[in-house]
Amino acid sequence: MSRYLTIAALVLLTGCAEFGIDRAPDFGSGPAIPTAPDVAARSVESLELEVFYRRVEENLLARGLLRADGGGPDTPFNDEMLARNFMDLAFFEEFSDVGGRIVSRAAPSTLHRWTGPVRVETVFGGAIPAATVRRDQAIIDSFAARLGRATGHPVAAVDRAGNFTVLVAHEQDLPDAGARLMTLLPEVSATEVDFVANLPVETYCVVFASDPGNDGVTTRAVAIVRAELPDALRLSCYHEEIAQGLGLANDSASARPSIFNDDSEFGRLTQQDELLLSLLYDPALRPGMTETEARPKVRALASARIAPDA
Repeated sequence: MSRYLTIAALVLLTGCAEFGIDRAPDFGSGPAIPTAPDVAARSVESLELEVFYRRVEENLLARGLLRADGGGPDTPFNDEMLARNFMDLAFFEEFSDVGGRIVSRAAPSTLHRWTGPVRVETVFGGAIPAATVRRDQAIIDSFAARLGRATGHPVAAVDRAGNFTVLVAHEQDLPDAGARLMTLLPEVSATEVDFVANLPVETYCVVFASDPGNDGVTTRAVAIVRAELPDALRLSCYHEEIAQGLGLANDSASARPSIFNDDSEFGRLTQQDELLLSLLYDPALRPGMTETEARPKVRALASARIAPDA
């Protein structure tokens, strides 16, 4: 069996100062914390993380990041760029388990995608307010339908019996999320389970996808999203991790406009991202294809989708 994982994180929490933050949260130092009705069910660490992530989001938005416009005149791209970005995103995996540690290391891969219907089931932690659950579920329902239109592949949100599980969890729920990950994807490593159970502060969300036949066919995926994230960052996680769980496993600094880029410029799926997903599920490509096999086909498919130098 094989699997891949993608992680959405702060750009570099070596420098929280980049976000106007001097350091990561000092749990127990007592910053102002929320007083919503759910606080009794949450740990002090979770409440402090909520404050921390809110400051991060405010800073990103003040800098014009987490854009929701899908790209525009300032982000032109042509068929050559589309093809290049697809090759970078679909034929490399960004993160690996190396010596018992999850590290960022681009590694060559084959093309991965689902062949059966994708059923997105969202499981919300018990401390998440009912109003937030209703709003986020509606967002995910709509986004799954959008992914189905973009890919031409059956993608839909379901209430139960999903094969793509999205776990929305507070800090104190992460050990249970790790255990659930191991139940849903028995092939995950102990390192990956521990990574989820002790999710680093700089990690917003992560997705694991399983290829049990080692043939490029994805049959199950699990995403974990921090419930402490404020609205724009949480929405960004839903968009990036669910979309990446469909098969675009890497990020690329040259992909623009794109959510598959660690620079946080775009916080929602863009026009180019929809084209990238349509390439991924084009019948001319097949699961398990190598980069060499796919490259000439991808160039032709990209040219058919967008006029050169458009």
